[in-house]
Amino acid sequence: MRKILTLFFTTMLFFGCGSSQDDIPAGKVITIGIDDGFPPMGFRNEKNELVGFDIDLAKETGKRMGVRFEFKPIDWSKKREELTSGNIDIIWNGLNITEDRKEYILFSKPYMEDRQIFLVKKGKAEGIRSEHDLTGKIIATQAGATSENFVNDNKFIQSHAKEIKTFDQFADALNALKNGEIDTFICDEIIARYETHNNPDNFEIIDVQSDYYTEIGIGFRKDDKELRDAVQKAFDGVIADGTAKKISEKWFHADLILHKL
Repeated sequence: MRKILTLFFTTMLFFGCGSSQDDIPAGKVITIGIDDGFPPMGFRNEKNELVGFDIDLAKETGKRMGVRFEFKPIDWSKKREELTSGNIDIIWNGLNITEDRKEYILFSKPYMEDRQIFLVKKGKAEGIRSEHDLTGKIIATQAGATSENFVNDNKFIQSHAKEIKTFDQFADALNALKNGEIDTFICDEIIARYETHNNPDNFEIIDVQSDYYTEIGIGFRKDDKELRDAVQKAFDGVIADGTAKKISEKWFHADLILHKL
């Protein structure tokens, strides 16, 4: 009888442990890939510290999981290679959910909505009200960002723009706009509104009507469902108790979190 009970409990331990979404080992270090020049989602402050909206969300989530998230700056245009090679475990940095990315990314549930918007230099908005006013203009996007897909898919912009420039870094595109090297920087609305709020004398938004809406989520390797589910469970709690709302209000002065998860 004793042997039977021993076998029973051994079997229960074998099958009962290791398959739960809560079985991410306490203290485990999980690497999150970010673009460290993408305020307010993730960037370096004046002390060269990595800060940002998504970094705050991730830190709170990791604390509740009992794990440590390590943030690793990556080349955003090479995020696929970074994730699939195992150099990073998660992408959490204003990551738009797209059909192309679903080929190699297992996504969380979306937690924000976004669309593409036109950012221009302050005082240079006259005459630009839609994509059809970009004829003869120098347009900029960021490599690997949704804006690049938007422009590539837009036949009017492709055929009527004077030039389309692609910048590796978000900050480089902003500097080019500020210096008058480009006419319009097409980028995520969330980021554009942050920039205009913090730099009202440098930039302004053309609030174009566009159907090019996207949702923002957290990205994992396709076969890493256990990690995705564990992060999702903890992150659901961050949203449910209002902590995510407070973090959003800190960075955006508004609650931009999708609460219906």
